[in-house]
Amino acid sequence: QVQLQESGPGLAKPSQTLSLTCTVSGGSITTYNYFWSWIRQPPGKGLEWIGYIPNSGSTRYTPSLKSRTSISRDTSKNQFTLQVSSVTPEDTAVYYCARGSGSDWTIFEYWGQGTQVTVSS
Repeated sequence: QVQLQESGPGLAKPSQTLSLTCTVSGGSITTYNYFWSWIRQPPGKGLEWIGYIPNSGSTRYTPSLKSRTSISRDTSKNQFTLQVSSVTPEDTAVYYCARGSGSDWTIFEYWGQGTQVTVSS
């Protein structure tokens, strides 16, 4: 059974860089055809896909966040990390990591429980 667990600080100040890590167990992040995504849900709004890193390591981001977002991985720890720079209160959200696979990678088969991030001075 694949499990994902987000970790990171729950509070950030405006202009700082937010960094969250997703630790995966029960499966390798380098397995072929898996796409490891970050998704967020601001208060009172719907889910927003942020980006992914697939088994190849070649990342993809949603255009609105591309200039401020980076996803990387540590294969030795089976973890992948999200960084969002120059955060504002609009980046306040519950952040999730999730896994999709193949051509239907937007169907997320496994999710972490989510972690609340609040951006406030």
